[in-house]
Amino acid sequence: MRPVFLMIKCELGKAYLVADALVDRIEETSEVYSVSGRYDLLAKFNLDDDTDIGRFVCEKVQVLPYIADTFTMISFKVFTS
Repeated sequence: MRPVFLMIKCELGKAYLVADALVDRIEETSEVYSVSGRYDLLAKFNLDDDTDIGRFVCEKVQVLPYIADTFTMISFKVFTS
């Protein structure tokens, strides 16, 4: 498994609907945070190592209603205490 993070820009007033849809409809969703700044949500997905990240983002996330834009971040290493 590998974590993939998406910053998500929502249509105005729709962030809570998008967050609920991410949690309810996409089983790979680990966590969704509301954030301030250019994007409205930060979502963490745990994907199988052989999952095509681009296809996952395009076919599972970006097709949800009220998503205006996404920015994908792929992680390399986790640091823990």
